[in-house]
Amino acid sequence: MADAAVDGTRRVLVAADKFKGSLTAVEVAERVTAGLRRVVPDVLVEALPVADGGDGTVAAAVAAGFERREARVAGPLGEEVTAAYAPRGDTAVVEMAEASGLQRLPEGVLAPLTSSTYGSGELLRAALDAGARTIVFGVGGSATTDGGAGMLAALGARFLDGNGEPVAPGGGGLAGLVSADLSGLDSRLSDVELVLASDVDNPLTGPKGAPAVYGPQKGASPDDVTALDAALAHFAKVLERTEGVGARAAEYAASPGAGAAGGIGFGAMLLGARFRPGIEVMLDVLGFAPALERADLVITGEGSLDEQTLHGKAPAGVAAAARAAGKEVVAVCGRLALPAEVLGRAGIRRAYPLTDVEPDIAKCIADAGPILERVAEAIARDFLA
Repeated sequence: MADAAVDGTRRVLVAADKFKGSLTAVEVAERVTAGLRRVVPDVLVEALPVADGGDGTVAAAVAAGFERREARVAGPLGEEVTAAYAPRGDTAVVEMAEASGLQRLPEGVLAPLTSSTYGSGELLRAALDAGARTIVFGVGGSATTDGGAGMLAALGARFLDGNGEPVAPGGGGLAGLVSADLSGLDSRLSDVELVLASDVDNPLTGPKGAPAVYGPQKGASPDDVTALDAALAHFAKVLERTEGVGARAAEYAASPGAGAAGGIGFGAMLLGARFRPGIEVMLDVLGFAPALERADLVITGEGSLDEQTLHGKAPAGVAAAARAAGKEVVAVCGRLALPAEVLGRAGIRRAYPLTDVEPDIAKCIADAGPILERVAEAIARDFLA
């Protein structure tokens, strides 16, 4: 059982990610708080919704006190969309999925060869216009596999075909690339610290690259994957002979994180971005350390606790930081696919899946909120009462 605070009041930190398709991270915190208080009415709960750089990153920043701002930018297929970013002081959190994410595609439409990150570049430019000197660029959940070419074009780069015309948008268009010019990139970028926040460490191309690993999730057929991998490799080769880039292009293409979000990690590295695991960056930005210090018990979680969780996802990052601080951690989740001993090694004392309360997956998804409150009641009885 967690130690009581000096005055006898329990202090709980709820630092969970979203339950994708069911609850936002903010809603998870609200439901857990409600359940805890039904059993221990005087419990002090601090909510710090978290994200690992993918979709939900701006929402987590706003919940932590950043300002939500909106910009009209290009969606993945060129149509105009309203995308949010989150500034506070001279720091801004930008989430590429807001502009170029799968959720921005029309329902039922997947466009693995033609989806572009142009809007993500426009969103970065909006953050620059807002005065940002540090930009946390969360990447994940993308509809795109263009190596960040669209993003770079929005920021002033030029990618031309044999006729001196801009190549077609998307990763497929890069097959026709003949020359690149990065001299027109927004000059403000040289004065900005750009942090690439991602939960994946794939290189740009190859068997573990962006097209092979993530292309099929975006609708890429085996032939599309082959074409995209060749196009991105060609993109990197052209950049190797581009003034101001040279050999760094090959180095970046092979670097961990270059393949994040369809290769936008590679494009961000060309802008001088420094790659860091997304959850580590976000915990720093959200003020997790002081919140952790105040807590007796930490509750983390996400929709599915599985093997992927252990590789840079939010609950693993929260648990690692809490364990280092000597705090007890439990997790909530929709479904649990990890044995107790693996959870223990990750720093999670116990996990509470919704399926323990409601075995029917469809009902769990439909009624996730009320079921999560019941799960939180169980946590309160086991660890707080």
